[in-house]
Amino acid sequence: MTEQTIEADGITLCHESFGDPSAPPLLLVMGLAAPMIWWDDEFCVQLAEAGFHVHRFDNRDVGRSQWWTGRASLPLAYFLRSSPYSLGDLADDAGKLLDALGIERAHVVGTSMGGMIAQEFAIRHPQRVRTLTSIMSTTGARNVGLPSPRAALAMLAPGPRTREDYVTQLVRTSRLIGSREYPFDEDHFRQRAERTYDRGLNPAGVFRQLAAILSSRDRTADLRRISLPSLVIHGTADPLVHVSGGRATARALGADLDLVPGMGHDLPREVWPRVIGGIKRLATR
Repeated sequence: MTEQTIEADGITLCHESFGDPSAPPLLLVMGLAAPMIWWDDEFCVQLAEAGFHVHRFDNRDVGRSQWWTGRASLPLAYFLRSSPYSLGDLADDAGKLLDALGIERAHVVGTSMGGMIAQEFAIRHPQRVRTLTSIMSTTGARNVGLPSPRAALAMLAPGPRTREDYVTQLVRTSRLIGSREYPFDEDHFRQRAERTYDRGLNPAGVFRQLAAILSSRDRTADLRRISLPSLVIHGTADPLVHVSGGRATARALGADLDLVPGMGHDLPREVWPRVIGGIKRLATR
């Protein structure tokens, strides 16, 4: 299915689906500064082949979804928890999308910031979640899931001025935070970067999303109250969200925990069968 723009209760979201519309719906939520195409097309096809009607979308402030307004201050976000919008607002966007698509309940899978959004969605709208899968994410507690200094600096690097600068920077960052024990497909990341640039960059939106992360609350207590089939997947070599974040998430949810040896802050093709298999097993409980 090609991309479509949906008006969802006051916000415009770009959405795409894969698979049989009669299959159980599965919503994919992507992370910081990342459009929906970072859920690789082939990964989405394989999820659809596993028995899901797969939905991916651009969060607000990225790609072809609505770009927000308001100036983000990262110090204010961290120390005063002040930001133009919250992770809860992003979670509500996901709910509005499901409403617009006529979906009452879905399997929800989020990665990185998308995992935080998925957690917030389950906290706010538990009746709409069939299962919850949180990948390479954390609880919002400030003593777990911390990035390495190099990874943190890479996230705060000045924005590129040209298409080629963006491609070069994204490939370099992907190599830095990615899975060093798996082959690095530079052509794949270069093509992803080119496609991302061509769909539209929103540097101010990246800072607003980052402010939403930095201003977020500790979700641990609320996650403990969730009684949903849950799975947490995390790489043991993640430099951007330390594996302690995944462990804390799994403890809070009482979830199954799958620690993937050598995986960094990405989903190498080699681990797709493991990830898709885990999501499918969770859904068939």
